[in-house]
Amino acid sequence: MNRFMEEFQNLFKVFKDLGGNKEILRSPGFSFLFVNKNKVLNKNIGSKGVEVTTKEKEDGVDVNLRIRKGYKILQPIYLCFGILHKKGLQNINANFIVEDNVKAKILSHCVFPEAEKVTHRMQTRLFIGKNSEIEYDEIHFHGKYGGAEVSAYLEGEISKNSKMKSEFSLVEGCVGKLKIDYTLSLKDNSICELLAKVYGKKEDKIDIKESINLNGDYSKGLAKSRIVIKDEAVSVVTGKIIANAPYSRGHVDCKEIIQDKGKASAYPLVSATNSKARVTHEAAIGSIDKMQIQTLMSKGLSESEAVDIIIKGILT
Repeated sequence: MNRFMEEFQNLFKVFKDLGGNKEILRSPGFSFLFVNKNKVLNKNIGSKGVEVTTKEKEDGVDVNLRIRKGYKILQPIYLCFGILHKKGLQNINANFIVEDNVKAKILSHCVFPEAEKVTHRMQTRLFIGKNSEIEYDEIHFHGKYGGAEVSAYLEGEISKNSKMKSEFSLVEGCVGKLKIDYTLSLKDNSICELLAKVYGKKEDKIDIKESINLNGDYSKGLAKSRIVIKDEAVSVVTGKIIANAPYSRGHVDCKEIIQDKGKASAYPLVSATNSKARVTHEAAIGSIDKMQIQTLMSKGLSESEAVDIIIKGILT
């Protein structure tokens, strides 16, 4: 077995453990891309209307993904970026173009199972054409050592009558240092829903920024976050919506749960430059409800088991 095949099998195992579809290698109808550090380990484009090109560089990979006009992609498009070693640097520059009248789901897994000193930066540019519906999810796993430093940047434009739903999830293992910075601009009648779910532990550092610019008439945006921190973890969450167009609607929803010596900050920022727009916000920081814990303990669970169930409920 050559080195690249062994690396792919190891990366694929982590991908499966995180809920990735293990059947994608058995059917030519799936589209997927697996990258370890700066090497493309495996790639298949099995969906009509999907184009993926890559360029390997010294410190990472450039990825260009295009979905052609009018295509409805039945199976998710799987992307997996990882560093399997204890140390390493990975820069991913992604350019996603979704043309008009498209429906598709993109699942991106970022995995660093042995990270002791790993840096991963992913910068994504996203354009969604008219009358399209896209779901873009990122699922992360940073290992148990807290040695990952991850930055995820996304800048996108959603055209008229289109919808984007995006979820960022990092709930297993340790976070390390995480910075998320998403900015979306919306045209007429478009919709954007952003959700971040992160579980910080030990000395994790979490910095999340979600920004939505409602530039089109009747556009709608939701910036939502669910953060749980314990031990000495620190989180800072900023949700920002600016309503610039008439009849645009936006809402920021941030909830953080603190345990032990964790520190949490939430900054919901809403602004309107049009008198016919409406934006609202809510933010809550606190501990787990003792009544909920007592209710579960009355059913025979220990306190720690009760807390785990409540946290899983918040993050799922």
